[in-house]
Amino acid sequence: MRTIETTATVSDDGKLIVQVSPDISPVEHRVVVVIEEAEKAKQMRLPLNFPVDSCGPWPSNLSLRREDMYDDDGR
Repeated sequence: MRTIETTATVSDDGKLIVQVSPDISPVEHRVVVVIEEAEKAKQMRLPLNFPVDSCGPWPSNLSLRREDMYDDDGR
């Protein structure tokens, strides 16, 4: 079994035209076709507008060090 990734052309009458390498024998083969649709033009989305609750600036002496937040028992 071989995996070949290539592009193919679909004609107006629905025929699929694929070019494969010449070393593939000219007999009937089992083929799996995956049709990957062309990406649609990406639509511009508005930026997300999350609510903001402002409590003002942090205190200048605020320490978020573990030693300052927890007691000797780690709680």
